Amino acid sequence: MRDVEMAPDGRRVVVIAVEAGEEAVAAVNEVARRRGIRAAQVTAVGGFADAEVGYFDRPARDYLRIPVPEQVEVLSLVGDIAELHGEPALHVHAVLGCRDGGTVGGHLLRGDVWPTLEVVVTEVAAGLAKRVDPDTGVAMLTGMAHG
Repeated sequence: MRDVEMAPDGRRVVVIAVEAGEEAVAAVNEVARRRGIRAAQVTAVGGFADAEVGYFDRPARDYLRIPVPEQVEVLSLVGDIAELHGEPALHVHAVLGCRDGGTVGGHLLRGDVWPTLEVVVTEVAAGLAKRVDPDTGVAMLTGMAHG
């Protein structure tokens, strides 16, 4: 993977080119950890050789895993990075385009990149963190004032 950091208007922006054969979630988390990013918005486009997305099952309080065992295009990938248990944690949702024109989407659990994944990480206000909500079992942003 290759990454570069810019700071237009005082906000850090890190652009990551995740390379073929790398796992997307691990690669983005590694760059966030190395660059000290704890709160950011994330967008990306590219492709996967295969992937796995998840649908959050409310009664089970866990993700139902949806394997995507084929080459797909990443049509949309949006989400955030926030601190979870002292480490940056990527939380993104993906819409993946299949060969037949159909799509599959959900929480990105894993994506083996092919041929590339171009990720833009835009830092936001420091101090955002995630904590597991006891009522839902979902990690949610904290540190935001109501208003």
